[in-house]
Parts: sequence; C-alpha cells; structure tokens
Amino acid sequence: MSRPRSGWLLPVSLLLALLLGLVPLPGLLQPLRPYWLALVLAYWLLEAPHRVGMGAAFALGLLADLAFGGLLGEQALRLVVLAFILDRFRARLRFFPMSQQALAVGVLLLNDRVINAVIHVVMGVPQLPWAYWLTPLLGMLLWPPLRLLLDALRLRRRG
Repeated sequence: MSRPRSGWLLPVSLLLALLLGLVPLPGLLQPLRPYWLALVLAYWLLEAPHRVGMGAAFALGLLADLAFGGLLGEQALRLVVLAFILDRFRARLRFFPMSQQALAVGVLLLNDRVINAVIHVVMGVPQLPWAYWLTPLLGMLLWPPLRLLLDALRLRRRG
C-alpha cells in the first residue's frame, strides 16, 4: 500500500518558513526567533532526501539572504553545512527517538550559530546579542511539534 504524495507540502512549508523569518517581532524577542528555515529544511532532508539536497539548500539560502537583506551567501553556506551533516547522518538520525532527534537538531542549530559567529568575526560584522545563542534550545523544543505536524500533513490519507 503506497502513501499518497503531497507534492505541494514541500514548497509551501519552505515558503512559510521563509515568511516566518520575515515576520516582525518586538525588539526584545527578535534574538529569540527560531531558525524556521533550518528546522523545516532539516525535516525534508530527513524525510525526502530525494527531493531536497545541498543544491536546494544553497538556493534556499540565497533566497533567504535576498529576502532578509543579509550578507549574500551567509545563509546559503549555513544551510549547505546543515544539509551536508544531515545527509551524512540521515540513516541514523531518522530512526532516533523523538527526544534524541530533537537533541541532535539542537546541536545542529548550535553548530549553525557557531558558523554564523565565525562569519561575523571574519567579515568584521558586530557579534549578535547573547540571547541569540538561546535559539538552538528553542529550535530543539520546537522540533517535536513541527515534525509531528509535517508528518501528519505529509502522510495524511486522501478521501
């Protein structure tokens, strides 16, 4: 028995993740904004690697750089590194229990913050506030409900 394919879900979820990154937040909450694009991309890299890969991560990162107005290529590099690591360890991560998977995603998001900090140092851009380092923890907490939601949408039966 084959599962129905939801061809629209991948582009729509990535577009929503991109838009969530653009939603204005109060100044106090701005550093705590989850990296939605990385979270949704991580889901698709784990569940549909034949549809999303490092090329898609690079293109999505460039699109995010243009949309967010940051350094061109910064998010592309960060998302490609995320995609590479997830591709390398996909077989293991995919079958981890939800708690371990959330922890792994949190570590990946922490790695993303380190890459971002290194890029800022190399480019001479001021470092981000300390609260910025809390977003991997927030991403780790958001991973289970996000995964369950995307699983439910992806695997729902037609009819």
